[in-house]
Amino acid sequence: MDSAVETGGYQPWSEVTPDAARRLLVAAVEAFAERGYHATTTRDIASRAGMSPAALYIHYKTKEELLHRISRIGHDKALEILTTAAAGPGCAADRLDAAVRSFVLWHAAHHTTARVVQYELDALAPEHRSEIVALRRQSDAVVRRILVEGVAAGEFDVPDVPGTTLAVLSLCIDVARWFNVAGQRTPDEVGALYADLVLRMVAARPRPQQQQRGPQK
Repeated sequence: MDSAVETGGYQPWSEVTPDAARRLLVAAVEAFAERGYHATTTRDIASRAGMSPAALYIHYKTKEELLHRISRIGHDKALEILTTAAAGPGCAADRLDAAVRSFVLWHAAHHTTARVVQYELDALAPEHRSEIVALRRQSDAVVRRILVEGVAAGEFDVPDVPGTTLAVLSLCIDVARWFNVAGQRTPDEVGALYADLVLRMVAARPRPQQQQRGPQK
């Protein structure tokens, strides 16, 4: 199960009202993650929510509309996380560190939701898929901008910025596939690990505070 409350107090799906619509959406997330979109029926979703199939259609016209709502909220949140980190203080390395930490943290803490958001894109109707792809491109642009600024400042050595951007985002997103709450690492620990890996990937030069440290014992 995903975490009930995110860092900062955000309640997942709090933007979905009324309560019945939220319950159906949460049930859909669980069903899609467990069985896949195409193998899940509206009856499955309604049953998980403790409601009748007819009640589902009061709030959502189709199963695809449910998936679109889930995907839109998830991608809006992903873009918000990256944009906030990119606008934060510090050098490019600091901001890339923050972006990766927070992005990975979300994908680990909300791995069930993230699997649906990130890996059921092809099940969306063409117009909805185009909308979500546009949001993904915005997220891509945020990370790419940090890398470009880091290269310009001499912090990063990245010969292929577009390819590295894709690698960074893919690395972060894939956490949703394997993260297990019963595993050895917490979402915060995975975020810290991946931030360090990404900074090594871009050959980030030591930041001032790192240069001032003495030898590690």
